Amino acid sequence: MEFRKKSLMVEFVLLQFMSLFLVSMSRRTVPSINWVLKETSYTRLCSTKKIITVNGQFPGPALHLYKGDILRVNVYNGGKYNVTLHWHGVKQPRNPWSDGPEYITQCPIKPGANFTYEIILSTEEGTLWWHAHSDWSRATVHGAIFVYPKLGTTYPFPKPHSEVPIILGSWYKGDVMLNIKTALATGAEPNMSDALTINGQPGDLYPCSKQVMNEEMFLKVAHHKLRVVGLDGAYIKPIKTNYILITPGQTMDVLLTADQSSNSYYMAARAFAGITYDNTTTTAIVQYNGNYTSPATPSFPNLPDYNDTNAVTNFIKKFKALANKDYPIDVPKTIDTHLTITISMNTLPCVYSNTSLCEGPNNTMLSASLNNISFVQPDMDILQAYYRKIGGVFMPNFPMEPSYVFNYTADEMPDNVLNPKKGTKARILKYNSTVEIVLQGTNVLQSAEDHPVHLHGYSFYLVGRGSGNFNNKTDPKGYNLVDPPEVNMVGVPKKGWAAIRFRADNPGVWFMHCHLERHSSWGMATVLIVENGGTRLTSMKRPPRQLNPC
Repeated sequence: MEFRKKSLMVEFVLLQFMSLFLVSMSRRTVPSINWVLKETSYTRLCSTKKIITVNGQFPGPALHLYKGDILRVNVYNGGKYNVTLHWHGVKQPRNPWSDGPEYITQCPIKPGANFTYEIILSTEEGTLWWHAHSDWSRATVHGAIFVYPKLGTTYPFPKPHSEVPIILGSWYKGDVMLNIKTALATGAEPNMSDALTINGQPGDLYPCSKQVMNEEMFLKVAHHKLRVVGLDGAYIKPIKTNYILITPGQTMDVLLTADQSSNSYYMAARAFAGITYDNTTTTAIVQYNGNYTSPATPSFPNLPDYNDTNAVTNFIKKFKALANKDYPIDVPKTIDTHLTITISMNTLPCVYSNTSLCEGPNNTMLSASLNNISFVQPDMDILQAYYRKIGGVFMPNFPMEPSYVFNYTADEMPDNVLNPKKGTKARILKYNSTVEIVLQGTNVLQSAEDHPVHLHGYSFYLVGRGSGNFNNKTDPKGYNLVDPPEVNMVGVPKKGWAAIRFRADNPGVWFMHCHLERHSSWGMATVLIVENGGTRLTSMKRPPRQLNPC
């Protein structure tokens, strides 16, 4: 990436997923577009393999939209796997039919079939992203969504000179779909990625080289300050920082001022984890234009350590909404529905008579749960079952609190919390009710990572976050109800908690899950169903004419 002159302001759009941001343009009627999913050969780390792509591109094509736009994307599946697409961070008001998670809001697009998604933007502004939401195809099927301000408005900061998307991802030498299939069959950890990537490239610290699925990432640019101005499609009070911490699924708008000596500088990223899942470092080069002699080795940034929890906490605690007259917020002050949800890694008994075939701890199978319920994917989508009143697909009794209370963050865990119950359970919320969810991390199996939890169909206010067990008497006194960030992702500490609030004003069926891909595959998920209101405009839209069969 090159910058033409010093003192240019560039916006990185970070999509664990980042982006350097550009300009606001006028609102327009958006013509429909056609995407083709197909296998395409790519070479990384000295080897070539076929991967699933959109229109042959990896990362996939970016969408450039304006606040309030509506776009229809016709997707044809020319690959060999079932697939669905999710428009991450797009609230899709009244339109869960196009949200995308497989067997939650739609049955998959089978090879040779197509489906048209209707993307409805509302209050989102900034950087979002889209990705596959079926098995692990997200590893290569993903791209950026840029949502510019409406015509006649501008950014709440000086207009940047250019925009550069920075997508942090993972590269697997093997077949990523076979990787998770084998892991689920044996109960083992999936093979870790062979490289971390920036915009699909591992960088020159890997052999044969000149979004992340399973890691939180530190990112830094040598000798440059960064200014974070947006998070998950909403503006925040600017944060001046030397480094970024970004979780899988999260998006950030980051300003970089090119005010250093004309030269080349490394941008680098690596994982944050108690036990590193991929301990490699991925790089890119920020290169100034002009006449100068580039060094043999560009300056390299000093990244935080892999296990630097203070760096994580110090960064996250700075997130605050703009909360002004141009960008107001509406934090619920009184709550109608309280939920407390524990987040756990678990094990299940081996399903084979020969238990040596199971490769989890003590010949068990790795699992995961919310409130000790490990989510089981149904055979038809929950949205159709709910809308058409088809029984036997899900149960509406996801628990509002843990069935068993214990010291969630202790070093030693009781044996009876290791094995979750399995089920396809949802929780139904009344339309327009105010909701608080306390997400409590647990130390079951001594989990190595924090949990980035994503709620579809909503942005919510992160009103509190802390370590240890949540105390419902004292911890709410420290809530930020003045300017909490409005986000669609929240990093729940593995030995701590996070509290979120929102108004249930978007009717539909909405998935909530950990965005670490393997945790979601193991069952760390549930479904929130928001009932219709009393009018047509407060009720779900009718289903599209064409729905894919299961």
